Amino acid sequence: MKCFLWAVLVIAGLLCAAVRAETPERKGYFPLPPLKDPGAAGVGVQRTMTLLATSTPQHRHKVRILFYGQSITEQDWWKRVADDLRKRFPDADLEIENRAIGGFASQWLIRPAEHDLYPFYPDLVIFHVYGAHNTYEDIIRSVRTRTTAEVLMQKDHVTAWPPEKPDEKADKGLWWDHMMNHVFLPQFAKKYGGALLDVRGAWLEYLRANTLEPKDLLKDGVHLNDHGNYHLAEIVKRHLVHRPDLPADAWRDRVRTLEVGKDVQWKGGKLVLEFEGNRVDAIAAKAGAKKAAEVRIDGRKPSEFPECYRITRPSPGPWSPMFVSRVDHEKPLVLEDWTLKVASVQPDGKTFTFEVKGSATGEDGGGESAKPFVSKSGRVKIAPDAWFVPNKVTAGYQSQWKVLPMFVDTYTAPETLDPSREAAVTLAQGLANTKHTLELTGEAPIRAIRIYRPPVK
Repeated sequence: MKCFLWAVLVIAGLLCAAVRAETPERKGYFPLPPLKDPGAAGVGVQRTMTLLATSTPQHRHKVRILFYGQSITEQDWWKRVADDLRKRFPDADLEIENRAIGGFASQWLIRPAEHDLYPFYPDLVIFHVYGAHNTYEDIIRSVRTRTTAEVLMQKDHVTAWPPEKPDEKADKGLWWDHMMNHVFLPQFAKKYGGALLDVRGAWLEYLRANTLEPKDLLKDGVHLNDHGNYHLAEIVKRHLVHRPDLPADAWRDRVRTLEVGKDVQWKGGKLVLEFEGNRVDAIAAKAGAKKAAEVRIDGRKPSEFPECYRITRPSPGPWSPMFVSRVDHEKPLVLEDWTLKVASVQPDGKTFTFEVKGSATGEDGGGESAKPFVSKSGRVKIAPDAWFVPNKVTAGYQSQWKVLPMFVDTYTAPETLDPSREAAVTLAQGLANTKHTLELTGEAPIRAIRIYRPPVK
């Protein structure tokens, strides 16, 4: 028995030592040098940080954060940032997702963003992607015109020492790095009101302060090793701070919560509210209440607005033999599941014919991957450049997606209600960002109405 206890203690000691050895300090990682401009910390993310910082055990604000980009964003640093937020703000009702797609530069990422990003409607997008500056701008513009999300745009980390005066003729790669990080990204941040995180400047400071080379934080010339993941996480964490001293003019009225009985009233069994924005939610006052309310926007059911439907990212996803990166439509959608089936394949294994079928629409025609396709019903539209075929595809291969609602025609309270969390039901999302009239009929127990107005028209 004594031998057994001694062995347990030895193993426990070794495990504790291993945990201690995994701390950044014991790995030889250095803390970040002090910020040259402490006033820059937290700029552009204060709506999100205020929701986090003001959450309490009695009132847990719902906060939705999305990491988006390509392979750098897929690396482990994002998990360290997410864990840090959960530890610092344990009372917040946090929903954090990473939908980054490795290998998808901006000119490719712009396609699945239609399914991944805008319908998710996050409070904060933490974003980094390489690629063309024009499609990078298109993504930022769409976030700011279609959601109320704050955007934390990251400059690139350092993979090689940059020249003092980049020369396009001498090195196009270093010249493009300079243009993206010092010309285009600052322009986009200013134009659309995004937050720009100077990862590049902080990276260079860290290397110089600790006599390191760019390769010391990399595993293959571009991607981060563990030291690099630690460093990028620290840079991002340092920006995600609550700064009540900063002006709130830019975000205060972007999302407005109107209390029922105070700001808006039921009259004769109806609640009528004029609002401006592209999304409206109802927040329940009582769980499982039997009373319901019929919802109308501008005199129409929300289901009658074609823009209030969303298409999920087709699966199998990226880097499967064939990925449909974007599915559009020409005619109004209905709620249903879709299947695309490869019918025949050319000898190159990259071009093929296919057929589509909807669970409600039925057989809806077929096309060729090299040509624009619109199904018979108009509910499926696929451009030739939407196909991503990294491997040879075979006949019979299938891709699936769903059409889901971003609305309810009849509001009913959720069956269960945690009094510390807001039970919000989206009445309509995806509306034109203009003036609308909401009308509820039925006097359901609703505590508040929340209006979302994207900042850029």
